[in-house]
Amino acid sequence: MHSSKRRANLCAASRITKILAVACALLLAVFLLPEPNKNAAFADGRAECVMELSTGSTLYSRNDGAKLPMASTTKIMTALIILEDCDISDVITVPAEAVGTEGSSIYLKHGDKISIKDLLYGLMLRSGNDSAVALAIYHSGSTSQFAQAMNERAVQAGAENTHFTNPSGLPDDDHYTTAHDLCLIACEAMKNEQFRKIVSTRSYTGEYRSFVNKNKMLSLVEGANGVKTGYTMKAGRCLVSSAEREGMDVVCVVLNCPDMYERSGKLIENAFKNYALRTVSGSAVFMCGGLPCNIGEDINLLIEKEQEITVKCIRTNDATKINQGDMVGRLEIYCKNDLIFSGNLYSIVNRKTIF
Repeated sequence: MHSSKRRANLCAASRITKILAVACALLLAVFLLPEPNKNAAFADGRAECVMELSTGSTLYSRNDGAKLPMASTTKIMTALIILEDCDISDVITVPAEAVGTEGSSIYLKHGDKISIKDLLYGLMLRSGNDSAVALAIYHSGSTSQFAQAMNERAVQAGAENTHFTNPSGLPDDDHYTTAHDLCLIACEAMKNEQFRKIVSTRSYTGEYRSFVNKNKMLSLVEGANGVKTGYTMKAGRCLVSSAEREGMDVVCVVLNCPDMYERSGKLIENAFKNYALRTVSGSAVFMCGGLPCNIGEDINLLIEKEQEITVKCIRTNDATKINQGDMVGRLEIYCKNDLIFSGNLYSIVNRKTIF
């Protein structure tokens, strides 16, 4: 009897010991967990950037300096280089290297005759990787030589944290950009009228091919006028979009964004809601030290809505004789006490005519 009771007590003690051991292990695991990532919002590599095209001003950014793959948004640079360097009416023979290129395709065949123009529409509306290869070889002789041209053009655009290895955006560890850089490249491209026309086209009928644009943003956002979608498993869903309203053009980049259309639409709407583009005429008259002056050329200013704007005219030329066209001083424009423009003021009269 006593023996059975002792065994029962021992079993109970053993169970309690095991329970305590498990509890201690769980507590230890909690204490040993890594410190929460302060950048958890960016843990998936998601990055965003919004710019105003004419001023190059950044309206919003998140994780925009992270180097990330960009999938077929790469083709923005491919198209820009072709448009800048080639005659799009030229007709080429499709090289063997372009046929059967991995990924999205416009189904080119070796020996096909097709215009550069049709290839560009196939590149930007249908994201043809075979079109990208054909254009690259036509331009540079090989895709590797074309990638070098892409990298040189990226530097010219100010995209210093970007590197291309191919014209299509197929995965490569050394093929990357940042949301900020891609926004700069897109702004540069959207200043090209031919590029702008291509990416804003919803459907195209060419001499050799016809295409329908797969970019849904053109029908989702008021004023949408481009530019390019992209997807690979490595890059995730990527979208560069643009919209223009009342002369203000907003360019938006989202990288690795599962809800790329919804998110881009929200960022664009916020930009138009919070900012306005204002033009200061080059012939507008400002009085500087008693002399009527102007800045000589039109300038665009991006203004936060409902914010106070102040203007200062600072005389820097104290000469007793000032002729028409001479620099008199400096015009400074402030928004919320932040300097948003500084430029020279030039006399529009001779001093002797007013004294």
